[in-house]
Amino acid sequence: MRVLSDDDVASLLELPALLPEIKRAFLKQGRGEVERPERPHFPVGIGLDGDDPLGTGLTMPAYLHGDDHYATKLASVHEGNADRALPTVQAQIAVTDARTGEPAGLLAGTRITNARTGCIGGLAARELAAGDGAVRLGVVGAGTQARWQTRAIAAARGVDAVRVYSPSDSRAACAADLRAEGIDAEAVDSARAAVSDADVVVTATTATEPVFPGDALAPGTLVVAVGAYTAEMRELDRETVSRAARLFADVPTEVAETGDFPDHDAAAFTPLSAVFEGDTGRASDNEILVVGSVGSAVLDAAAATALFDRAIAENVGTDVAL
Repeated sequence: MRVLSDDDVASLLELPALLPEIKRAFLKQGRGEVERPERPHFPVGIGLDGDDPLGTGLTMPAYLHGDDHYATKLASVHEGNADRALPTVQAQIAVTDARTGEPAGLLAGTRITNARTGCIGGLAARELAAGDGAVRLGVVGAGTQARWQTRAIAAARGVDAVRVYSPSDSRAACAADLRAEGIDAEAVDSARAAVSDADVVVTATTATEPVFPGDALAPGTLVVAVGAYTAEMRELDRETVSRAARLFADVPTEVAETGDFPDHDAAAFTPLSAVFEGDTGRASDNEILVVGSVGSAVLDAAAATALFDRAIAENVGTDVAL
């Protein structure tokens, strides 16, 4: 079995190469050419430091029809890790031979998760942002995912400038990191300042209340909300959603269950896969569009197996016997 450390993954992962793999995964998912069982999630850490859970464990298996391998991601979400200087979301991905069932690989999955989620925003911006060329980007949230969303949008569409807001001091560090990567980024003092006059707005938080005022959006803005994945989590206010000419979702049935869309069911959303099949997305450059994303194990499988194949071809990683 080939084991890939995070350093191995980093040496193989290139966003321009990953974007078409994530698009392929969306197309296969939209056509029903995938296996994506329900992803169980459960509280963990109860009894270690009291009666409250310390985090959430998730199991996310998926298979894209015709691929040589399938993948199972074991993920965790621990909000308290911010105080430990550890990632909030961590993961490992097991890659298995689809013909024989033999274990084929074990990949450090946190970077893969972050990159494939970033690619959702990148692809959405490329296909749905108004006009052509690079965009003005407003980001609410200043953690790891804020950086990956920005990188992926820059890779897919191009970014003229980024304004980053977070209620914590992390916004300055986030902007500095992006500038070090050659992206014109500025930390601002309010969510309104971040989103006003932006072509694309990304929310990447763990909030339970709306994170920016919907009346601050300019006509034509594309909003990509990637933070909420439960009914208790919410980033968008009702005005943002009501101003949208169309709603899109990576997984409509699951996005409809998040706190961002309390008044909508799955039928209200156009699957992102339809956009990649040729749906033009917007009728005019003045329309506000909203994309809700909860992520999908299909994207993890596509990203992990593509990286695994490259690792084998380039002899990256360590072989171990089980």
